[in-house]
Amino acid sequence: MSAALPTIEGWDNFYVIVGSSAAGLTGLTFVVIALASDRHVVRLSGLRTFITPVVMHFGSALWISALLCIPGQTAITLSACLSVSGAVLSAYGAVTTYRMYRGRGTYRPVFEDWLWNATLPSLCYLGLLLAGVWALRQPAAALYIVGAAALILLFIGIHNAWDVAVWVTVERPAEQGKQDDSPAPATATQTPSPPPPSPAEPAPER
Repeated sequence: MSAALPTIEGWDNFYVIVGSSAAGLTGLTFVVIALASDRHVVRLSGLRTFITPVVMHFGSALWISALLCIPGQTAITLSACLSVSGAVLSAYGAVTTYRMYRGRGTYRPVFEDWLWNATLPSLCYLGLLLAGVWALRQPAAALYIVGAAALILLFIGIHNAWDVAVWVTVERPAEQGKQDDSPAPATATQTPSPPPPSPAEPAPER
């Protein structure tokens, strides 16, 4: 039976902080969802593309913290947990990227959207997968990759939740106000032409 990893013991406080922060900040996502629901500005497709991944980022940071705090983790169990988690989350990141690409007809993402909602999360998920493979040979180095991925996912979730909240409360109402204030295009109305005058009747003969 493989011995427990001695290097993982020094990460206890780190993952307690990251995990508790992720669990607490998950409530921030529900506030954002409530704001979007009250203002009726987000469709179901937009909810799945931009708000649901925020819950996944916080949940991933909490999940990683829970895995690393399990007592008696060995290099084999750590590798298995990280590899499976990284593979599943990488697949979810690919699905989110596809949803962003498919929904361009409703909202065209800018560079910042692609960076924070597709690129950075996918890199963190792939980093978990790489750390799972590397944990068998270099467990100490793999733990640094896992710690960086968990911390970056936490900050990505905070950024994206704030970005959605600002868009719902400030930018979207401003766009709707501009649309309401814009004058409606004048429709050309054709006035009916008066009927031609009737020819004069000839005078009766005497």
